[in-house]
Formats: sequence, C-alpha cells, structure tokens
Amino acid sequence: MDLKNNTILITGGSSGIGLELSKELVKRNNTVIICGRSLDKLQEAKNQIPELHVFQCDIASSEQCKELINKVVQLFPQLNVLINNAAIVHKTDFTETEGIMAMAEKEIAVNLTAPIRFSSLLTEHFTGKDNATIINITTGLIYMPRIVYPFYNATKAGLHSFTMVLRLQLAQRTIKVTEVMFPAVDTPWHKGKPPKIAISTEEAVSEMLVGLEKGKCEIRIGGVKLLYILSRMLPNYAFKLVNNLKDR
Repeated sequence: MDLKNNTILITGGSSGIGLELSKELVKRNNTVIICGRSLDKLQEAKNQIPELHVFQCDIASSEQCKELINKVVQLFPQLNVLINNAAIVHKTDFTETEGIMAMAEKEIAVNLTAPIRFSSLLTEHFTGKDNATIINITTGLIYMPRIVYPFYNATKAGLHSFTMVLRLQLAQRTIKVTEVMFPAVDTPWHKGKPPKIAISTEEAVSEMLVGLEKGKCEIRIGGVKLLYILSRMLPNYAFKLVNNLKDR
C-alpha cells in the first residue's frame, strides 16, 4: 500500500491506536479524517493534531453512520482509505451481570456491524479509486479467546471472517482489504490496567505501517505471530497462556 497522498477516514481516531495512527498518517497524506462518539475527545485530538478533520458519530447508530459517510464523501470526494479501528469491550461475567444482553448488542453494533456497514457504504465510492483500501483492525484473540471478554473475542472473530470474504469479493473492483491483528496495546481501552505484556501504541502503529508498506493482507503485530502458531500447534497451551495474562 502506498502510504502517501491518500484521504483517510479512521473510526475511533481520538485516542489509543487511532490517535497514534492519526499522528503518523497526517505526516504523509493529503487528508486524515477521524470520527468518535465524544466531542471532547475529538477536540483534544484536534488540539494535538491541528491538521485533522473531526466528526462526531456514534457508530452504533446506522443513521449516524450513513450521515457521516454522506457528509465525508461530499466534503472529501477523494476519500480512498477506510480504517475500521473503533471498538468497545465489556470485561464481565456473562452469567452474573445485569443487563448483559444490552452489552452484547452494543459490542456487536460497534465492533462488527459498524465496520460491515461502513464497508458497504463506501464500496461504490472506492471502486475505481487509486489505492482504494479498507483496513479492519482485529486482535490476536481471534485465534484464542480470553474468557474475561464474553463478546469482544466473538465480534473480532466475526470481523476476521468477514474481512477474508470481503478481500476476495472486492478483488475485481481493485479495492484492497487488509486486516491488522494487534496484541495487547497500552491504551485507555484497558482503563489503566493493561496486561503486563502490552506494547506501546508507538510500537504497534510503527509495525502496522511497515506491514502496510510491504503490501501484506494480514498483518500480525508483535506477539500475535506466536499466538497464531501456538493456536494451531498447541491450542490447549495457547488457551491457558492467553487466560493467565496478568494486569499491571
């Protein structure tokens, strides 16, 4: 993938991996657009990176997604890269938590349905565009679930499967579809308690960009490479390894 002179939309771009991606991508691309649910966080991101274009959007809402894409395409018709980065998680016990189904529906809406919806909304627009690319952010947990996340593992595994299918179905339209699988990364997503093995956002994004420049369609970051192998050769060991991770 050519990482220069693109117009890029990043969901969940106001913090964590999304914000670090924004910092790096504005250095070499024409336009970087981010969306997020919190207007305050978007403004903070804009203060840090004045070149950013920011839009408030709750991507769990189908109507807000449609409104966002219509607005972005109208203002930035050269849009050619989508990075489906936004995600939420509930770290909880499935059987002991009140309102568990509302949590499940929210995670599915944000982590799985929204990337599918954005991909659908932009397929026609991307067709024929130079360097048109859809990048879906997943996790090493697609290979081996962590039991404290009753829904997150499943939503990302679903996105992984969708991405594999989308890659082949969009090949004739010359739209590249890439998946980036992150390990634990030290971001606000962990609410101050990341696993001890968590890597920095700078390290994670740097490795991602190298993989994109090499044209990889599946980019396994850091420890995900090892987890991928272990999940196939020693699945029981891999399951124990993932579920014995300690928080800081």
